[in-house]
Amino acid sequence: MKLLEVSKISKTYGSGEASVQALKNVSFSVPKGEYVAIVGESGSGKSTLLNMIGALDVPTSGKVWIDGKDTFAMQEKKLTIFRRRNIGFIFQAFNLIPELTVEQNIIFPVLLDYQKPDRAYLEELLGALNLKERRNHLPSQLSGGQQQRVAIGRALLTRPALILADEPTGNLDTRNSNEVIALLQAASKKYEQTIIMITHNRMIAQAADRVLEVSDGVLTDLGGCAE
Repeated sequence: MKLLEVSKISKTYGSGEASVQALKNVSFSVPKGEYVAIVGESGSGKSTLLNMIGALDVPTSGKVWIDGKDTFAMQEKKLTIFRRRNIGFIFQAFNLIPELTVEQNIIFPVLLDYQKPDRAYLEELLGALNLKERRNHLPSQLSGGQQQRVAIGRALLTRPALILADEPTGNLDTRNSNEVIALLQAASKKYEQTIIMITHNRMIAQAADRVLEVSDGVLTDLGGCAE
């Protein structure tokens, strides 16, 4: 079953001689539970592609379907709700709320949606993320690796159809980077999460089930890497 389908996505910024074609007719699909890495140099178009998949930007042409839903056919209010409930974002900069504790940061998207968090699942995640003893700490009291684990927990708690990770190890040292990648692998396998991660680090990309490369706005499927 295809969880994500990207069809002939193109994105052009500017017009005339000043125009820049960031994406050129990109198409691919991802089945449920697959962990995909998108690699490419800075400026290659990979971040633009992730923004299109996450409906954070609108393509010049093309379509994106998530779980059978045409995201760009939705009205803005409906799209906002769909994005909140179906897409989990993990950013390089963590984007935690400094005044909230670890637990409060993780459950924040659920409260934002006027829902009650699944307490049993929250406890399971805190254990898996090794954050139970840090649940009442503020982000300023955590290491970079711990902050990224909080961001992963926040993305997982709503059980989204799709998780998009934007350079999730970009601000971490090697040990913490390895821990974060291991957690993403575990989430893909244990919770059957569909994960798309962009990275410029090809060693990190090898942990994924499949690697896609973006170069000058053109996508190439490099095939599987993980055992």
